[in-house]
Amino acid sequence: MAISLEELQLAARNHGMPLEALRYPITPVGLHYLLIHYDIPVVDAEAWRLRVHGLVDRTLEVSLDELRARPATEVVVTMECAGNGRARLEPHVVSQPWLAEAVGTARWKGVELRSLLDEAGVRAAAVDVVFTGLDRGIECGGEQCFQRSLSLADARGAGAILAYEVNGQPLPPQHGYPLRLLVPGWYGMTNVKWLAEIEVAAEPFAGFQQAQGYRLRREEGDDGEPLSRMLPRALMAPPGIPEFLSRRRAVVPGRTKLNGRAWSGLGSVERVEVSFDAGATWSEAEIESDTVLLGPWAWRGWAATWDAAPGEYELCCRATDAAGNRQPLEPEWNVGGYANNAVQRVPVAVVDPRAETAVHSARS
Repeated sequence: MAISLEELQLAARNHGMPLEALRYPITPVGLHYLLIHYDIPVVDAEAWRLRVHGLVDRTLEVSLDELRARPATEVVVTMECAGNGRARLEPHVVSQPWLAEAVGTARWKGVELRSLLDEAGVRAAAVDVVFTGLDRGIECGGEQCFQRSLSLADARGAGAILAYEVNGQPLPPQHGYPLRLLVPGWYGMTNVKWLAEIEVAAEPFAGFQQAQGYRLRREEGDDGEPLSRMLPRALMAPPGIPEFLSRRRAVVPGRTKLNGRAWSGLGSVERVEVSFDAGATWSEAEIESDTVLLGPWAWRGWAATWDAAPGEYELCCRATDAAGNRQPLEPEWNVGGYANNAVQRVPVAVVDPRAETAVHSARS
């Protein structure tokens, strides 16, 4: 697999969450994954207004201060990029080359989307709600803003909020300042940043990011299906210490604590399994009890103990949610490289440091 200069440019602009940060229940903002499609717009918050229009009884123009004055709601949400795992697909898909790190969990504060729609007065003919950000770029031969839509039912019932804070601070520029959409359980592309307009429409939205981008297509020419909710995934915080370039892990023999996080946008995670032999056999991991849950939209912690004997291993983990969806062992290729939730594989060498010291002493 060769990464092109264009992909390297994308990888330099965007960043994933280092997997050791899975040990934080709430991801520090600077470690949360980040994908910026076009440029980060510079927004004058004093002049900025959110416009709500279309099939409504009253067009609204709302300032940031006016939003902050409304009743606030706070949710802890795990967010994952729909392209997470793309770099693992064969043949190679040219785009942002995510491995498994395009995820993070944060505490978001804002106002309920439903309350603003109710204030505007949605008319009976409404079907879709279209969200437009201030970021602009060129795709498919034309200039456009980043836009996504939700059905009216999803906009009202998905627990969506218009967020102006993350982890107790105003949104930083890269996360959508001054306002972004947040839709719990859905892949990251849904959560439009630098939000400027909400339009209530009489027909399904057919903009690029909805009708052409972010669709699950098995082959070129296929219309595909729109991406929506996150598939189940478990990730392991890498044990031991890494070799600098390869990131291959080194672990000392003995009882080793393994831990990580698991989530799904299709239902709560009910089971996490671990394998010490590349997925040949599996054993149950212990999942955090309900009393320590961060909320229905956040990942769950898990832990397992491994009696590590000297040798070479490939550790794996997989999640199953309440709806019965379980991670596959191998990825299924698609045109955009989306929704690859195949199990994580962590190469590990278990090495007795005393034996390594003896070898180095003999060589010297």
